[in-house]
Amino acid sequence: MKKSIRKVSSIILSVSMLTLGLVGCQTKNSETVGKNEEKTLTISMFGFNEDLYRKNVIEPFEKKHNVKVVFELGSNADRISKLKMGASKADVAVFSAYHSMQGIEEGAFEKINPKNIPNIENLYDIAKAPLGEDYGPAYAVASFGIMYDKDKVQNPITSWGDLWRPDLKDKILLPDITTTGGPYLLMIAAEQAGVDIKKDEDKVFEKLKELSKNTLKFSDKSSDSINMIARGEVEALGAFSFESQATKDAAPNSKWVDPKEGSYAIINTINIVKGTKNKKLAEEYINWLLSEDIQKVQAIDKIDSPVNKNVKLTEEQAEGLVYGKETIEKLNVADWKYINDSLEKWIERWNKEVISIKK
Repeated sequence: MKKSIRKVSSIILSVSMLTLGLVGCQTKNSETVGKNEEKTLTISMFGFNEDLYRKNVIEPFEKKHNVKVVFELGSNADRISKLKMGASKADVAVFSAYHSMQGIEEGAFEKINPKNIPNIENLYDIAKAPLGEDYGPAYAVASFGIMYDKDKVQNPITSWGDLWRPDLKDKILLPDITTTGGPYLLMIAAEQAGVDIKKDEDKVFEKLKELSKNTLKFSDKSSDSINMIARGEVEALGAFSFESQATKDAAPNSKWVDPKEGSYAIINTINIVKGTKNKKLAEEYINWLLSEDIQKVQAIDKIDSPVNKNVKLTEEQAEGLVYGKETIEKLNVADWKYINDSLEKWIERWNKEVISIKK
C-alpha cells in the first residue's frame, strides 16, 4: 500500500514538474514574441503623393524601427473632425497650421518635449514652434503668392495691390474663406487698406468687396486654379507654391510672383495625438521626418519644401520650392490663434458682404 502511495506521489510530482517546465517555456516564448513583435504606428495625413511619401519616408522608418505604419488619409477638415469626435486611431497627425490650432484648442495633442526630438534644433526658426512651445514643429513650408498669364496681362503683376487693378475685372480666381488660403485674403486686404485687422475689420471687408469685383470666382477646389488658367477663363490667381509647377505644365505662359509685400507662409505641422500608447515611437517618427536626409529626398522629389536648414540643394533641385534662409525669412507669418478665434464670424460676414456681391 505504501509503495502504491509513493508511486502515485512520484507520478504527481513528475507531472507537476513537467507542467511547471511547460509554463516556464511558454512564458519565455511569450516574452520573446513580445520583444520581437512588430508595433503599429498610425499617422493621420494628407492623401496626395502617398506612394512617394511611403517610399521616401515610411518604408525606411518601418525597417529601422520594426514597425508597421498605417495611414488615416483625408482632407484637413475631415481628419480634424474625426480627431475631435474621438473617432481617430492616429498616434501622429499632420495638419495645416490653421487646423492644427483647432486641435490644440480642443486639447487633442500631447505636449512636445524637444529633448526627445533633437532635430527640432536643426530647423529654421519659423518651423521650430509655429503654434507655441508646447506643440509640434513644422515639417514643411510652402507659400501663398500670385500666378498670372504673362501673355494676357499686359502690365506685369508685382504686388498684392495689383489684384485691385481695373484691367483685371472678372479675371481673377481666389480661394474661398473656408480654404487654407482664404484667411490670407483678409491679411492682404488689411495691408492694402492700411489698417490693423484686429482694430478695424470693417475697412478690411470694404476692401474685400472691392476685390470681389475683379474676382470671377472664389473657389473651394484646388483643381480650379490649374484648370481655369489653363482654359483661359482667368488671367491671375492666388496660388500655392506647391502647385506652381503643375500650373506651369498645364499653362506654359503662367508665371509665379512673390509680391513685393511678401508671400504668406503655409506651414504644415506634426503633432502627437493625446492619449497615444506609442508616444516614444511617435517622437522617433517626428525626429525622422525632420532629419536632413529625409527632408532632402522629399525636396528632390518635389513633395515638400525643406525646413531643416542643413539641407543643401542645387539650383535645379530647388526650382519650384520655398528654399533657403533668405526666402523663408521673407515670408509673412499669420497669427493662427487669432484667425482660429475669428474665422466663424469672418465666414458669416464673408457670405453676407463678399459672396453676395457675386450672386
